[in-house]
Amino acid sequence: MQMTKRAHAFAGLALILASLCLASASGDDQPTAPRPIPEVSIRFEQNATDGDVEVVFELTGPDEGLTQLTVVAPDGRTVVDFTAPDAKKYGIREFVFESPEPTDIKGLKAAYPAGEYSFAGATADGVKFSGHSTLRHELPPTVSFRHPTTRATGVEIKDLEIGWTAAANVSGYVIELEQSKLDMKLVVNLPASTTSFAVPNGLLMPGTTYQLGIGTVSTGGNASFVETSFTTANN
Repeated sequence: MQMTKRAHAFAGLALILASLCLASASGDDQPTAPRPIPEVSIRFEQNATDGDVEVVFELTGPDEGLTQLTVVAPDGRTVVDFTAPDAKKYGIREFVFESPEPTDIKGLKAAYPAGEYSFAGATADGVKFSGHSTLRHELPPTVSFRHPTTRATGVEIKDLEIGWTAAANVSGYVIELEQSKLDMKLVVNLPASTTSFAVPNGLLMPGTTYQLGIGTVSTGGNASFVETSFTTANN
């Protein structure tokens, strides 16, 4: 027996309604995937002059900031657990977490094992974010100061060119020049092909002691710094 036109119409309507219900249920059952955190990184930093090492976490979140943030190590331990004091309104957009700086490098490596670290956060509106970064324990080689030499005195303040020895298999260098009493700090990132940096004229004062650090950066982001000081001439 053939179906009537009315029966065909009711059957078609039933199929449409069933499809809509299934689509709605499917959408409700599937949680929204976390959005990627704009920037995350984790690295080892060595101060070869002092003989200490630290772990540094850096994160740049979404414009509205994160009110919650956790970082989980490769062995499943939570190593960072942050909640904003006013989590219902405002979050934090940029984070920098630094471990203590022990000379027990073996112990620090055990506390922060090499491998992939998982970052998870949420905004005040409940939007979730996630990211990953890999920590490597290998540190790049250090450089030696060529000019000024270690704890040099009488350094001219004009046309000063900082020089250092080249390091193999590094991705670049970081120059840090600081004078805390003058509230002056200069940080410059340079390519691996460079072994000198011209200090801008007018930056240095006569008869003043400055702290100088030169860091090597590995392809994985780890850094090794050497530090010294120099004193400018009185003229």
